[in-house]
Parts: sequence; C-alpha cells; structure tokens
Amino acid sequence: METSIITDIGAFLTTAKRPLLVLVGPTASGKTALSISLAHALSEEGKTVEIINADSRQLYRALDIGTAKIRTEDMQGIPHHLLDQLDPKKEVTAAWYKREAERVIGEIRQRAHVPFLVGGSMLYVSAIVDHLAFVDRADPSLRKTLRKRLQTEGPAALFAELQELDPEGALSVDPRNSVYLLRALEVCLVTGRTLKHAKKKNTSSDEDLFFMGLALPREELHRRIAARTEAMFAEGFVEEVSSLLQHGYSAEDPGMQSHGYRDIAERLQKASVEEVRRDAALKQAITAKARQYARRQMTWWREDERIRWIAPSPIPQPGALHHPLPGGEGRQ
Repeated sequence: METSIITDIGAFLTTAKRPLLVLVGPTASGKTALSISLAHALSEEGKTVEIINADSRQLYRALDIGTAKIRTEDMQGIPHHLLDQLDPKKEVTAAWYKREAERVIGEIRQRAHVPFLVGGSMLYVSAIVDHLAFVDRADPSLRKTLRKRLQTEGPAALFAELQELDPEGALSVDPRNSVYLLRALEVCLVTGRTLKHAKKKNTSSDEDLFFMGLALPREELHRRIAARTEAMFAEGFVEEVSSLLQHGYSAEDPGMQSHGYRDIAERLQKASVEEVRRDAALKQAITAKARQYARRQMTWWREDERIRWIAPSPIPQPGALHHPLPGGEGRQ
C-alpha cells in the first residue's frame, strides 16, 4: 500500500466537511484487503472508519463463497454495513441501494466517523458518487411482454436490443442476468432514454469525495480471477449452491443470477455435487465470465478523472482466499 495515500487521505479529512472515501476496482483486484488496511491505518491517525458494501451480490443472504463476501472474523473489528440484507428471491435495485446507503452514511456521520464505500457494482457506486435520482416509471404490461420475449427469443436477442438502444448502459448489464436485463430494457423503452439519462444527477449535493481505484495489468488480473475461482471451488462453492437449491431456491431467483451461481445450479440438475466440483470446463466458463465482467467494470471507470488509481498488493497463492487480512489477498 502506498504510504503517501494515507497522508493524502489524512489531509483530505482535515478539510472535508462531508467526507466520503470510495474504493472501486475490477473483481478480484483486492478491494477488501486494501479497505481493511486503510481503515486500520486511519485508525492509528485517530479516525474511525466504517465500510459500506457496494457489491450488489453481497447484499444477498446465504451467498457467501461465490460472492467473496468478507467473513466476520476477517473484518478485524472494522464495522461493515449492507451485507446480508436480502433474501435471494428478492430483486434488488440501484434505487433501493441508494436509499439504504445514504441512510447508513448519514448514521455513520452522526457518530462522527468516516464512511468508506467499497465495491465493484458500477451503477450502485454511481448512485452515490454521482447523486443519481432514479426515475421509477414501471410498466407492468411491458414487463410481462418482455418476460415472454425472454422465454421465446432468449436473453441474447434482448441484450442485442439493449445494445442498440443504449450501448454505454449495456456495459453495466450481464446478459445472463435476466432481472437486470429486463429492468434495463424496460427503462429504455418506457422513458425513451438511455440508462444514464433516465437518471438525474442531484447537483446540489455537497459530498466531498476521496475516490480511489485499483488498477493492474490485464494478465495479472486474469491470474487473480482464475486463482479466485479455484479457491472458491475448493472452499465449497458447489456445496453452497447445492444447499440453496435444497432450501427451495432456483437458478431463476434474482440472487442466483450472480456470477457462477446460475451456472453451477444448472449443472447440478444433471450431475452430482462431486462431478460438478471436478468440472474443469465449468470452472473455465465461470472464470471467463468474471474476466468479461472485469472488462466492463474498467470500461465504466477508466475515463473518470476523479479516480486516483493505485496498484494492489501481490497476487495470492491458490487457496489463499481466507488468509488473514491484511497481509494476504483475502476476500475481495
């Protein structure tokens, strides 16, 4: 970790009236490890930091291994918020997240502590740092029509339509996540605008941002993503999905649209847990989708001049997903 960044954050906190620390970066880049390190370093300077999750998948209960959700013992006494908030059957929206995150940020400030937003969900981070005001103009009949089209035409056709309507907004949507895909297409069709312009910026906000981003060479990021996939399978990713299915959840539930969960759930319909755990092709497919997601993340953030890009810590060895933080890569 750069020692200068602690000095710079300290200087920022002495002058900022409404400070908000923000850390983004592609999947598997080391956001969790760095956020814990920064929080500890700032505590030595007399600043108490509380972390707010900005990963949409980690909002769901019972989705732990596959979302790389930090464990309580790895938090090292640093308060964390907006983890395990929703049942996997419930749909989550950026508008809901914005309300909850702003509430938590306000409560942290009432304690005279420093809020620290950490995560990789592009629209969710933007909802806070860009002060988006979401336009809610749901059309039930259109939603029904789109669901029927999803069944008959498939997600590829609907995603292609979204790309035509809103090429930039499509970057934030996983075409296999039917919940987000239908919602994004519905917003574009109902409002006649792109996702970005269907949301309004509240320019009256007086947030003071210290905006950081983790960046690393593509080859190293790919190694990290592959190592994470292997570690997740070793820790019981397949068993976690199997347990969810046994408790009544399905591959179609909103929470199960998260990376890897639906893939494993569908595979478990045809094979045993042991067979799925050893499925090299499945691991490769999940790794490839994570790489694609990382590319979309960096495309979203690359041109944001507010972000101070920093290098992460060295890549962990395979199986190091739960090494103590800081010091190992840990969950990210």
